[in-house]
Parts: sequence; C-alpha cells; structure tokens
Amino acid sequence: MTLDEFVEAFAAEFDETPEDQFKADTLFKELDEWSSLTALSIISMVDEAYDKQITGADIRSCATIKELYNLVESK
Repeated sequence: MTLDEFVEAFAAEFDETPEDQFKADTLFKELDEWSSLTALSIISMVDEAYDKQITGADIRSCATIKELYNLVESK
C-alpha cells in the first residue's frame, strides 16, 4: 500500500470529515471527528489491510498520517 492509498483508507474511517481534509501531513488528532472510537477503527483497518498490529500508544506517538504510515511500514 502506498502512502496515498493509506491516506485514502485512513480517510474512509471518518464519516463526516470531508475527504480533502486528509493529506499526508494532516495532524489527524486535531480533526473534530477524531475520537478513541476512530482510533480503534484505524487499528482495525491496519490489521485488515496490512496484517500488522498497532496499539493506541503507537497512534498517540504519531502526529501526522504520514508518521503513522511510516510506523506501520516499519512493523
């Protein structure tokens, strides 16, 4: 999965946030719709798309979607 595909998959986990809000450098925790429930859906998406496990701590350690992508790629 490329970074662009990851950004698209990440954006798909949000219901109300416009897709144009999602870029590699988006500070995702600052989005109005961000919540612990969204974090769980991102963890699930990574598990399904990559067959890799990330934790809430992994997500908290990242500020941008690109940082999260790089973390997932490194696992």
